[in-house]
Amino acid sequence: MKLYLMAVGERMPAWINSGFDEYRKRLGAECGLQLIEIPPHKRTAGQPMEVALQKEAARLLQAIPRDSISIALDRLGKPWSTADLAKHFQGWLQSGQDVVLLIGGPEGLANEVLERVQLRWSLSALTFPHALVRVMVAEQLYRAYSILKNHPYHK
Repeated sequence: MKLYLMAVGERMPAWINSGFDEYRKRLGAECGLQLIEIPPHKRTAGQPMEVALQKEAARLLQAIPRDSISIALDRLGKPWSTADLAKHFQGWLQSGQDVVLLIGGPEGLANEVLERVQLRWSLSALTFPHALVRVMVAEQLYRAYSILKNHPYHK
């Protein structure tokens, strides 16, 4: 199984890249967390938001690996506890399927993407910077994995 974090956005601050890399390394080879950055569509004055969403949706959908489980990070998704995430993680490991977690751009994810995914996960009712979500998701994946491996990190 491979984990992919697919995010709209490029050129993140060094502290975001460093934080993500820290948890990616901790997950190790069994999970192989990989970041795939999707270039955002250039916003221009007077252009409807839907145009950018559609262009980003096309790029995201094209990049999703075939036969993978896809999960949208969406404020209207279902909130998961860390224990819930660990249960999902266990299922993903047992299935052997690759898992793709999708983070949208400034306007979120287009309906085409939300209709394509198997699950929608809400990190919180709060709104977070999209860059920070990369680190938060990587940390939560590592935390869930540490629960499955009886590692003391979660304590």
